[in-house]
Amino acid sequence: MSEAAEVISTVGRRKTSIARVRMSSGTGEITINDMKSDDYVSREILKTIIRQPFELTNNNGKFNVDANVSGGGISGQAGAIRHGIARALIISDAALRPVLKKAGLLTRDPRMKERKKYGQKGARKRFQFSKR
Repeated sequence: MSEAAEVISTVGRRKTSIARVRMSSGTGEITINDMKSDDYVSREILKTIIRQPFELTNNNGKFNVDANVSGGGISGQAGAIRHGIARALIISDAALRPVLKKAGLLTRDPRMKERKKYGQKGARKRFQFSKR
């Protein structure tokens, strides 16, 4: 990044969650929907998921992240934020791409809930079958 006040905006997605991530150089604060990340995300594993791109690239405490996330559940939102942060890191330094790509953080997780089909009780479950 050339300027100190430069802001990088990216979008991360997972399942039905969409995270708009704004990253700027700073002290390592992560804000999600105008709340501190520790207040928004309670489970420790999800906090680790959000910080994973920084830990892989040795950028802990170098960037401030402001994420606006909507849709899906808390786990999908954490994955969307991770995806957005990884994309923003590549814009800031293209040399980080191989590390993030190898870890699979640049790939959008395409898994979605399968739709319910007609003539069935759910996506795969059938109504009870009786011969007569």
